[in-house]
Amino acid sequence: MANKQALRDLQTRLAERMQQVKTETPGVSWLAVDCAGQGLLLSLKQAGEIFDLGALLPVPHTRPWLAGVVNLRGGVFAVVDLARFLGLRPANAPAQQQRGKLVAFNTALGINGALLIDRLEGLRHAQDMQAGGESHDNAPRPAFAPARWRDKAGREWQEIDLAALAKQPQFLAITG
Repeated sequence: MANKQALRDLQTRLAERMQQVKTETPGVSWLAVDCAGQGLLLSLKQAGEIFDLGALLPVPHTRPWLAGVVNLRGGVFAVVDLARFLGLRPANAPAQQQRGKLVAFNTALGINGALLIDRLEGLRHAQDMQAGGESHDNAPRPAFAPARWRDKAGREWQEIDLAALAKQPQFLAITG
């Protein structure tokens, strides 16, 4: 008899929890990365696999931020040095290619590209962050940088929308 009641209680709790999940807004989570000391948040829905940096083949006559191309799981991917593209590292500064990581775009975005980042910083969740204001210089943000966030330790993070980034004319103009 006690087992029947325990089973009913479990079923009731599960039904309540399933109803609660239906009404909750899904959490937002990011892959946190560091590029030239700047914390960046890449949506887990838009970021793909993470790779150790392999041998990059340089591509002549391209912008300094195009680090080259690389073979990832049998596919050729263009690699963008994200710190250089964002202007966080000057074009003539030495590359962080010995220690860097590659974050591929999610295959759903249809882009054979990867971002060269300096360091992985783990995962961040919106419920653990506080929405930040404008940047210190109050300069307008590009469309691919929708929001700033601050974590509990006080570090500021810039959210990067990878789908919007991939559509930017500057991002697509690799020759120059």
